[in-house]
Amino acid sequence: MSGALAGKVALVTGAARGIGRAIAQKLAAEGCDVAVNYYNSAGEADALVAEIRGLGRRAVAIQGSVGIPDSVDEIFAEFGRHFDRLDIVVSNAASGVLKPTIEMGLKHWRWCMETNALALNLLAQRALPLMPEGGRMIAMSSLGSERAMPGYGFVGASKAALEALARALAQELGPRGIRVNVVSAGVVDTDALAYFPNRDELLADFARRTPAGPVLTPQDVAGAVYLLCLPEARMINGHTLVVDGGFAISG
Repeated sequence: MSGALAGKVALVTGAARGIGRAIAQKLAAEGCDVAVNYYNSAGEADALVAEIRGLGRRAVAIQGSVGIPDSVDEIFAEFGRHFDRLDIVVSNAASGVLKPTIEMGLKHWRWCMETNALALNLLAQRALPLMPEGGRMIAMSSLGSERAMPGYGFVGASKAALEALARALAQELGPRGIRVNVVSAGVVDTDALAYFPNRDELLADFARRTPAGPVLTPQDVAGAVYLLCLPEARMINGHTLVVDGGFAISG
């Protein structure tokens, strides 16, 4: 077994597709065994598990909704049938409703907040007994946590809440040797972006204004997650790492 993360075990939520898939692939390539959480995409999750096993790592697909406490209990019960430790948790699964904030209701608020923000706390509570000193918890956010974007009001609010929660967890868990950070990605052309009514406009604007180049890939984001998992990142805690090629600083 080789790689900078050899011998470690990771749980990646929403890992069947897009950025989550790239994160799971990167961690496995660097030596991790990986639990692949998914909600609907069973076929893609199974294919990813087979791919990771082909690298000589252990892998398992675990279905479940990360915003529902009972479901998270079931995820960890299944996890415990395969692994007895957990070194890295990546809270990547996300969901929400894309329409004007003024048209949204309590159901939409709970949907966004529970899946995108509360999930990190639910995962942290259950991961903590399994996580040794040196563990990492990483949450995935977006530029909508700080920027007003059409149709993104409730999702953006949930991402801002997620970042605040990560800072609180970083403060609480830091003395235990566990680091909690956030990776905030720019515009990445994944399946999820297809749900945005202004997808083409977002991609064009990102390409025009990004100093580092027009294309941000899931692999770019996965690389940032990997960096935060390295021992050299032990003093990075409670931080939101923006991965956007400089888009946010360009007006």
